[in-house]
Amino acid sequence: MKSDNAILEKSFRFAIRIVRLYQHLLDTADNRILANQILKSGTSIGANVRETLRSQSRNEFLSKMNISLKEAYETEYWIDLLHETGYLTSAEHESLFPECRELTAILSKIILTTKANTTV
Repeated sequence: MKSDNAILEKSFRFAIRIVRLYQHLLDTADNRILANQILKSGTSIGANVRETLRSQSRNEFLSKMNISLKEAYETEYWIDLLHETGYLTSAEHESLFPECRELTAILSKIILTTKANTTV
């Protein structure tokens, strides 16, 4: 997927990495519970961002962006937990975590900017 929308593109690329991590976890650790958790939260970020493209109102847009942000924070948790429990190497953690943190920063900025530009 190629897009001019940075958050749409970044969240999609991150979801691809999460799907690959999910497959890796199933192949190497056979830990379905943790694998399912990070798959759900990590792919939900982009899915909710994609939904904002068809938002019917600014409030709906903000709601979906906030859901994306919450999913990104949850994904950070799972990445940290997988690292601390030995399912992710330090190199894998250092590759994934900053990318997820970048998504949370972008989403936060989008939300703050949208709120600031909303007239009451």
